[in-house]
Amino acid sequence: MRFDARTVAGLKLPAGKDDHLEWDDDLAGFGVRVRSSGRKAWIVQYRPPGSRRTRRVTLGAVEKLTPVEARDAARKLLARVALGHDPQGEKEAKRARSARTFRSAVEAYLAAKQPELRPVSHRVNKLYLLAGPYFRPLHPMGINEITHPDIAARLSTITRNHSSHTAAAARRAVSAFFRWTMEEGWTTQNPVIGTRRPQEAKAREHVLTDAELAKVWNTCGDDDFGRIIRLLILLGSRRQEVGGMRWSELDLDGGTWTLPAERSKNHRERKIALPAAALAIINAVPRMNRDHLFGDRAESGFTSFSHSKVDLDRRLAGKVKPWRVHDLRRTTATGMADIGIEPHVVEAALNHFSGHRRGVAGVYNRSSYDRAVAAALVRWSEHVFALVEGRSSKVVPMQRA
Repeated sequence: MRFDARTVAGLKLPAGKDDHLEWDDDLAGFGVRVRSSGRKAWIVQYRPPGSRRTRRVTLGAVEKLTPVEARDAARKLLARVALGHDPQGEKEAKRARSARTFRSAVEAYLAAKQPELRPVSHRVNKLYLLAGPYFRPLHPMGINEITHPDIAARLSTITRNHSSHTAAAARRAVSAFFRWTMEEGWTTQNPVIGTRRPQEAKAREHVLTDAELAKVWNTCGDDDFGRIIRLLILLGSRRQEVGGMRWSELDLDGGTWTLPAERSKNHRERKIALPAAALAIINAVPRMNRDHLFGDRAESGFTSFSHSKVDLDRRLAGKVKPWRVHDLRRTTATGMADIGIEPHVVEAALNHFSGHRRGVAGVYNRSSYDRAVAAALVRWSEHVFALVEGRSSKVVPMQRA
């Protein structure tokens, strides 16, 4: 039959059937589906290019579309099929992509990256992408539905509600996430590209003076935080490295600490010859039934840096200019250079792979300068103790020819 208002209204379900299709004589593939419930819907059936199976698309209920409107919609759909499209397949693919939401994709991303990232980096990524408010409005959206304007709007909001520095960090986190989704084949583009780059935090340049360094050392208490701060001064290590120090990493008889690759920022194992002053601090740590030296929780090491730093600053009573724990690493590097330790040895002591070890030089020069670093740490510890005790340092800068 040719569908019009009268013929469609007269369609009945054949006896003994729960579902029936009636086809239009004038337009192949255009039909009406009649169900036992009495509902009727316009449909189009077609064979996708290169496929042996047919697909069926529902255009809408008979009462919602007139025969003329339904026929016009059917012609348009069949024209797309003739051009090589698969409307129903494309619709299903879009639905599948939309089912992979920002939140579910981030959860998969964090799980995949956890073995590669340091714990602190993993926590920061989780904060920006999942736990914090920064991209929460995007969580229910399909990752392929998120566009450049969506990301730009969130970055503007983060800048307004927090700071440009926070927005810059959030932008880096979400851009890395979308790069990963592209690598996984989940998306075809990174919507972060082209968004405004918020102002980054200025690189800190603060170096404590000799007097300030001595004041910090002498004000430290005989507790976990105090021991960590003193070890940071002596070794120039990162706070997470010392805060997470484990007895299993230490060879106290040999006087060494082996920092495993998974706890190192550059993912390189590092064996450190501990000067006597550092060994004395470590040996004074009370032994407990756990592997970590510091912290209240056996599985995580020391994490109370912010609270403990506030307490230390209160006891310093303004006698040291505002400083951060990481400034100690810069102070140690600067102080070692000031007493004549060669720059490449300072870099090795801080476990840096930049400067002289970057590029071709780093490819061919694989030395870790273990002996030079061990001697440098001893010289530096002697200099620190001279400052702490208020006496003249016997460590004099080496004369260069």
